[in-house]
Amino acid sequence: MSRRLERGSALVEVTWLTILLLVPLVYLLLSVFEVQRAAFAVTTASRAAGRAFVLAPDAPTAHARAAQAAGVALRDQGLTLTRTELGIACEPEPRGCLQPGSVVVVSLGLDVALPLVPSFFGDQAPSIRVSSSHRAPYGTFREARP
Repeated sequence: MSRRLERGSALVEVTWLTILLLVPLVYLLLSVFEVQRAAFAVTTASRAAGRAFVLAPDAPTAHARAAQAAGVALRDQGLTLTRTELGIACEPEPRGCLQPGSVVVVSLGLDVALPLVPSFFGDQAPSIRVSSSHRAPYGTFREARP
């Protein structure tokens, strides 16, 4: 008689175990995909900004073009750029960026918010920092630009 009472309980147990194990796994996959998308976007944006900077005719235009190129690359992946996330430095420092033999170093960092986090955790939602750096040489045998 005890066999008759336990009939069908395995289906319920398997269903609950599947739900309990599958929901965290799906959330983990969504989080990993979101971070991977941002990492790809940041890498592409820093490379595009470095190339745009080196091809510009002068330093003020170079900064504007680099920010614009990085913004476009991030928007392709559904992200936005703020001015504080993009850093541009030149090596060697005293000579300037658009001088023969110089190297433009573009660094970009972005905080990626974890998906599906409710707002009751406060203004600071949990996030993961993704960053990239790209070195774009200006070239030894090019004309110096202001």
